[in-house]
Amino acid sequence: MNWIAIGHIDDIPLRGARCVKTPEGKIAVFRTAENEVFAIEDHCPHKGGPLSQGIVHGKAVTCPLHNWVISLESGKALGADEGEVRTIPLRNEDGRLSIMLESLLQAAE
Repeated sequence: MNWIAIGHIDDIPLRGARCVKTPEGKIAVFRTAENEVFAIEDHCPHKGGPLSQGIVHGKAVTCPLHNWVISLESGKALGADEGEVRTIPLRNEDGRLSIMLESLLQAAE
């Protein structure tokens, strides 16, 4: 598998996010208070709000535009809202973060 290095976990504040620009669009990489990291598309399924600017709580993020709550694990909207964003495979090796993108997988085939 081809993993792309995107930085170190310490580059992301606790309960915060950083963005990575890719050929597939912006990917938001989140770090929870428990030092878990997740990568999802950086747009809310509701109105496209920048999830990377939202509030991280537990394993979810609240969109800054209309308060939709999105699971960082599944990419699905929580509560009564419906919709989802794509999750991106992420690897954490001793704090070094890497992501796997579908377009790069397809190019390698």
